[in-house]
Amino acid sequence: MKRIASVFACLALCATVFSISSTAQEQAEAAPAPVLRAGAATSNITPPLGMEIVGNFAPRPIAAHVHDDLHARCLVLDDGTTKLVFVVADTISLSREVWDEAKRQVEAATGIPAANLMFSGTHTHSSVSARTNEGTPLLNYRELLISRVVDVVRSALNHLEPARIAWGTGQLPQHVFNRRFLLKDGGTEINPFGEQDHAVMNPGGALRARLLKPAGPVNPEVYCLSVQATDGRQIALMANYWLHYVGGVPREHLSADYFGEFCRRIEKKLGHDDGNPPCVGILANGPCGDVNSTDRSANAPAVKYEPYEKIRLVAGNLADEVLRVHGTLEHRDDVKLKAAAEELELAVRRPTEEMVERARKVLARPKDANPVHRHEVSYAHRTMAALKVKEDTVSTVMQAFRIGDLGIASIPFEVFTETGLEIKERSPFPDTFTIELANGSNGYLPTPAQHDLGGYETWLGTCRVEREASVKITEKILALLEQVR
Repeated sequence: MKRIASVFACLALCATVFSISSTAQEQAEAAPAPVLRAGAATSNITPPLGMEIVGNFAPRPIAAHVHDDLHARCLVLDDGTTKLVFVVADTISLSREVWDEAKRQVEAATGIPAANLMFSGTHTHSSVSARTNEGTPLLNYRELLISRVVDVVRSALNHLEPARIAWGTGQLPQHVFNRRFLLKDGGTEINPFGEQDHAVMNPGGALRARLLKPAGPVNPEVYCLSVQATDGRQIALMANYWLHYVGGVPREHLSADYFGEFCRRIEKKLGHDDGNPPCVGILANGPCGDVNSTDRSANAPAVKYEPYEKIRLVAGNLADEVLRVHGTLEHRDDVKLKAAAEELELAVRRPTEEMVERARKVLARPKDANPVHRHEVSYAHRTMAALKVKEDTVSTVMQAFRIGDLGIASIPFEVFTETGLEIKERSPFPDTFTIELANGSNGYLPTPAQHDLGGYETWLGTCRVEREASVKITEKILALLEQVR
């Protein structure tokens, strides 16, 4: 009898275990799959009048008029496991120290790790500096900007709702031109250091007759990332175009350049007035360190524009193409999100003894002396500043993101287009784009071959890191893309 009782007890235990196991499996199968959510927001970061506008050689103009407000624009994506945050601000650039403090505050307030936060500047040349605590006695712009960036992330998180996402690529070749040119017969031009350059930037006047060909490629593509609520309402649209600021802004004006105009057009076209959070347009700048919107080739006709006219032209054409692409997209909600970030140490460039000697001679001349090069005084000061830099290396942040089958890279430099194209070509993702001036600003990033040609973007003080930096960055970004793939 005891043996029979034991058998029945064992069977009962097995049945109980099976029942518990079956119930757990049924509950797991019945549990809803994670839902993609998204939220977006904007925050006004317009500085006060009276501050210096950066983006020009000295003397810098003083802001006297706000033509259009500057903003920080944010998109947050959440797949139930991972949150990604993209912030694009209307600034020429921001040092890593500013973005790091903003990230620290965001992480403390939200728990989102810094590796998942991408903060970048549009590179408008009609904004002010927030690199230090400079500002009027009544306002510290650096602190204001940081607080507004933190606010915009928190607001976007507050707007999170079930969403669908899609991405695509368009073509807008008529506004991208490589601004670096080679000269006929191997010709050269003197630079501020008394050396000869084989490449010249933005050639004008008589120099145009000597032009041979552009020194590098352009990317005619524009990338579109669309995010909608499940009812089809537009939450945000983020685009990526590889073009420097357009300009044509009066020197004393604050303006978001074509980046802001594009966003306003997108928001007007896709926006809604139904009590829900408004649609947010975002334009992140791509690798365009050697690209402008003006065709400076020898036979190109000169075109004169009224202030803001070309900004409206470029932004209008860009918005039209992005909206065309947007109309072809099929949105989905089954995408996985992932992020990775790593530090990359790069050597700091140092002036040669000859450069230092020349800089001292230039700075010792009378102020009314005729210069050999119009920017030689400015670069003499930069040479001496580079001599005083204590650190031998600079630590930079490289990032990669996965949104389904889309890869996004971010780099804290003004990246040459050819580097962005190499990343795109070698990426493990079928679609990839790069955001420049992200999480810091470390100057221009010429390739080693472009360093050999010389030109503005390669000059010490404009380019602040080692000759091989672009190669190291490309390999690091590709490794990060593999990691998130």
